[in-house]
Amino acid sequence: MSKKVVFITGASSGIGKAVGSYLTNNGYTVYGTSRNPDRITNSPFELVALDVRNKESISTAISEVLNKEGRIDVLINNAGVGITGPLEEIPAEEIQNNFETNLFGPIEVMKVVLPAMRQQKSGLIINVTSIAGYMGLPFRSVYSASKGALELITEALRMEVKPFNIHITNVAPGDFATNIAAGRYHAPLKKGSAYEKTYGFSLQTMDSHVDDGSDPNEMAKAIIKVINTNEPKVHYKVGAPLQKFSIVLKRILPDNLYEKMLMNHYKL
Repeated sequence: MSKKVVFITGASSGIGKAVGSYLTNNGYTVYGTSRNPDRITNSPFELVALDVRNKESISTAISEVLNKEGRIDVLINNAGVGITGPLEEIPAEEIQNNFETNLFGPIEVMKVVLPAMRQQKSGLIINVTSIAGYMGLPFRSVYSASKGALELITEALRMEVKPFNIHITNVAPGDFATNIAAGRYHAPLKKGSAYEKTYGFSLQTMDSHVDDGSDPNEMAKAIIKVINTNEPKVHYKVGAPLQKFSIVLKRILPDNLYEKMLMNHYKL
């Protein structure tokens, strides 16, 4: 049997690169994407140019892989961008950019890949979401919303495509030691802002969580298990036990109590 062909968006660094490297080392044919692949010199797998905010770019990249390999067995929608700030102080264009990258882009990638998967009568789509998408976190409202929306899109779409032997699942990571903190949009910490003290503390807390985050190879190992599962579940969570347990607490605690717990954590 020929090697499975895996297409990973946002694979030039961080989780995407770790997953692509791990799959390559385990015998998969991997194509990753980057907005500027020519700038990447150390990728262990082939990179193609793709900007998830551009429909033409998406179609061109996927066509390139289909022309070379004749199929795409696994799509890993990993491209994403972080954003922090008091909602009141985040520019509208930054909110729109976040949703274009974290939600609308992955939707468009799926829309282009699905016809090929239907034709080959098989396929797996893994949407990389976030544990933050399970709850509204202070000063991460936009990020939580965009990732939470992708979770719900996945829940609905997986039912629509099951008759075609196509499986779709979410894999939600917690905090991992990647460069996401450096690449995300930070609303400026404004001197004299009503949020200066609380946002400043939360920003330090979020950055420390990423710095102390887990090894991205944990995500790679989790994803290869999903790929080798005949009937993937709707949701997978990967991260520190406390981060995963926070989802359980949200489900079982009264809303006001859960909110109080979060506010204590962020010293609000």
